[in-house]
Amino acid sequence: MRFGVSEQKEKDLLKRMEQLGIREDDLVEKFIRSSGPGGQHVNKVSTGVYLKHVPSGIEVKVTQERSQALNRFLARRLLVEKVEARILNIKTEKEREIARIRRQKRKRSRRSREKMLRLKHLVAEKKELRRAPAE
Repeated sequence: MRFGVSEQKEKDLLKRMEQLGIREDDLVEKFIRSSGPGGQHVNKVSTGVYLKHVPSGIEVKVTQERSQALNRFLARRLLVEKVEARILNIKTEKEREIARIRRQKRKRSRRSREKMLRLKHLVAEKKELRRAPAE
C-alpha cells in the first residue's frame, strides 16, 4: 500500500492501526470529489476520500490535498485518532476547540452580567475622577 508519504510514516500508521485492531477489511473506502483550491483538476477528479470503520461506525471525510494517495493516508490517520479517542474516552483536539467556542458563545448568567456591569461602573467612576475640574 503506497500513500505518497515516507515509508516510516506509513509503517507508523499501520502499526497504530494494528494496535487498535483496525483491519483494512473493516474499512469502507469511497472516493469523492473535492472542492476548493486546485482548479480544474479538483473539479474533475475524485481525490477526496470517505472512510468508514464498520465495527465502530466512525466515519471520516478528507478532501484536504490534491493527491488521492495523500488523502487516503490522512483519512486513515484521522480515523485512527478518532478510534483511539473513543477507546481511551478522551476528547480530540477538535472537540475541545468546539467546546471552548461553545463556552465563549454561551449566554452569561444574570449574576455574572450584573458583576460585569458593576465593574464597568467602577472603572467609569475612576475615569470620571481623573478628569480636569470644570472651570
